[in-house]
Amino acid sequence: MSEELKKRKIGVIMGGVSAEQEVSKASGGAVLLALKRLGYQAEPVLVTEEVIGELQKSGVQVAFVALHGGWGEDGRIQSIFELMKIPYTGSGVVASALAMNKPQAKAVFMEKGIPTPKYCPAVSEEFVFEEMKFDLPLVVKPSSEGSTVGVSIVRKRKEFAPALAKAKKFDELPMVEEYIAGREITCGVLDGEALEVVEIKPKSGFYDYEAKYKDGASNFEVPARLNEGVRGWVRELARRAYEALHCRGGARVDFRLHPERGPFVLEVNTIPGMTEHSLLPMSAAAAGISFDQLVERILQSALVHKK
Repeated sequence: MSEELKKRKIGVIMGGVSAEQEVSKASGGAVLLALKRLGYQAEPVLVTEEVIGELQKSGVQVAFVALHGGWGEDGRIQSIFELMKIPYTGSGVVASALAMNKPQAKAVFMEKGIPTPKYCPAVSEEFVFEEMKFDLPLVVKPSSEGSTVGVSIVRKRKEFAPALAKAKKFDELPMVEEYIAGREITCGVLDGEALEVVEIKPKSGFYDYEAKYKDGASNFEVPARLNEGVRGWVRELARRAYEALHCRGGARVDFRLHPERGPFVLEVNTIPGMTEHSLLPMSAAAAGISFDQLVERILQSALVHKK
């Protein structure tokens, strides 16, 4: 499989137009270096709204998708690859669209018996508190953004309106989610196999955009200190969430671990960060998979789409 791919021109697709374009460039740059170390014919492809023309001009034969958020992660770019008959890495059109739309993904999790926090559309303050009977604290977030962009934890009712206004900058109809107290953990999944569990310890207490991308803003425990029963259950839920959305290649499943109620799946990220210090590579390294091996395994998922 690797030899077949080494004969092709591989484009590392990065940039895009979402709020996460700089993160995408960092991921794409790290992937590009790894592919070159592995002997692949790889080049960067920076894309904008003119993506079809940019792809045609680049002449890439296989796409390694390193886009985050927006149309890079929600199935739209995957649809373009399908139409252009370009094999691409990661999840397909439907899985990408489902995972990016948090309410739809959570509905699937609930149907499959996967624990996930209670949620509702953030129609209005009255709807959330009077009709849906949400208690404080709660979380207000865009329905389809990543990197914790536009997310707020609301601890007092007077904080709800500003939190909703913040989320609406990124999404026309944000969502409200039950706040789960406890530990922030994540687990990578590669080709349907759960990797190791990582615990995230943001120094600010909230794993927001700054805590994710500012050097030194968070500490990580790799692997997370969990008893074997909890660790096994988290890995099983990660695998089940990945399969429920029909993901492919590499993905990351984020959790909150309540001290009494156990793990809750927050979301599945179908194109997780791919710098050598990102969470999926951390999870893979703890499972004995190097960064270059991880990149190559994800690249090989492109051939799945070809079949």
